[in-house]
Amino acid sequence: MSESSPEAAAAPVLDVWCELQCPDCRTALDDLRALRARYGDRLELRLRHFPLEKHRHSFAAAQAAEEALEQEQGWAYVEAVLGRVEELDRRGEPFLIEVARELGLDAGEFDTALIDGRHILIVDADHAEGKAIGVTGTPTYVIGGERLDGGKSQEGLRERIEEIADRLLAARED
Repeated sequence: MSESSPEAAAAPVLDVWCELQCPDCRTALDDLRALRARYGDRLELRLRHFPLEKHRHSFAAAQAAEEALEQEQGWAYVEAVLGRVEELDRRGEPFLIEVARELGLDAGEFDTALIDGRHILIVDADHAEGKAIGVTGTPTYVIGGERLDGGKSQEGLRERIEEIADRLLAARED
């Protein structure tokens, strides 16, 4: 029996192409919570940004989410913002900073990050990669090389993700 390589030991990755001003992404939160509860550390959920032009605060929200990830509260921040999409629509960047403060994050760093654009390259790279693989809307999931579009309907997507994740996890054990 050969020694496991670090790649073989790595958890399968579910890339979640998301936009924080997107009502469909808010609807997807229940599925993401269920997946985290079922798989824990055995499945890596990775936030990927796909801000849409029709939502004027989505690019700033993506940058703010990156700042939250840096402060180790990424998913908590994403859930808090998505849970109040209408407020983001109305209030924009001040709302993003307020959510950071509510979560006990360094709101001053959020403000500075939105001004200095330190996370723009990450957001731009995610958007470009999304376009390159055919992402057209959010949420879109990629797992095991398969792209699943949740922008039209969430129906059956969690079950499909679970099927793929289970297959990938079983293959790791062989």
